[in-house]
Amino acid sequence: MAHRPSPSDYRSDVWNDWCPGCGNFGIISAMYQALAEMGADPRRTVVVSGIGCSGKTPHFMNVSGVHTLHGRDIPFATGIKLANPGLNVIVNGGDGDLLGIGAGHFVALGRRNIDIVVIMHDNQVYGLTKGQAAPTLPRGTQTKALPRPNMQDPVNPIAMAISSGYTFVARGYSSKVKHLKDLIKAAVEHRGAAFIDVLQPCVTYNDIFTHEYYDKRVYALEEAGWDPEVKDESDAVRKAAEAYIKAFEWGDRIPIGVFYRNAHVPSFEDRIAERLPGYLKVPPAAEPVDSGGAPLMDADAFRRAFSKYIVEIGKG
Repeated sequence: MAHRPSPSDYRSDVWNDWCPGCGNFGIISAMYQALAEMGADPRRTVVVSGIGCSGKTPHFMNVSGVHTLHGRDIPFATGIKLANPGLNVIVNGGDGDLLGIGAGHFVALGRRNIDIVVIMHDNQVYGLTKGQAAPTLPRGTQTKALPRPNMQDPVNPIAMAISSGYTFVARGYSSKVKHLKDLIKAAVEHRGAAFIDVLQPCVTYNDIFTHEYYDKRVYALEEAGWDPEVKDESDAVRKAAEAYIKAFEWGDRIPIGVFYRNAHVPSFEDRIAERLPGYLKVPPAAEPVDSGGAPLMDADAFRRAFSKYIVEIGKG
């Protein structure tokens, strides 16, 4: 962009059909503002989503985007980032998408510490499919669409992210847009796997965890003196343990902000570059595939070489 970007530059002209009052509006507003303040290049910013109300996010943004399969947003984002590590890749998924069917991928991203931001739209229900209990809904809770109270124990997103190896772990609240905007900026600027659990009330199907419920309870960790920073590698376990315990504070007071940040773990891209020194300079997306319109590799020769490779692997 030649001019100083504004949030409206990142807004597409697709009609937004989220329910009036949905917490997703606060999340996408925070994203518009964060990208504008960073001056993010829309062509080098990729928003990836799965299925659910959050899955519509790429449609409403004037950046590159992929609306993919249920629970498979992280694998798609992984392929995009590793093929072209110079891109800013941001996943938007629901708590059901990321911690239900996509839970294995969620853990794998943390283990690898790939430089991807994951924003979880956490409303405790499957809003797109009429309000079934999602993985973050507490046991014994009966929201309006459930005929009986939820039978399963909830997943704690913050604790799971810390345990999985994410090096930036935070929680936001969709009604505190400025605070969430700052979290998104910090997550994008962090080099490594970043996760933001966003408390996002579903005004249609969740009549328990409402805007009014959170407005009375949320408080900012930074205002309470919380320090999320890992000072050095020897400090990582202690700080992770403190953040893990803090993740279970839920009741009359609910913390939002950065729980844990560790800048001392190499990203997966940096680990690849240690083995393939040219990777960051010429990543797969920049590799030439033709010369003057002629393919650089003969397809038959490739098939023969690949078949030989498979045979060698089979031999052990």
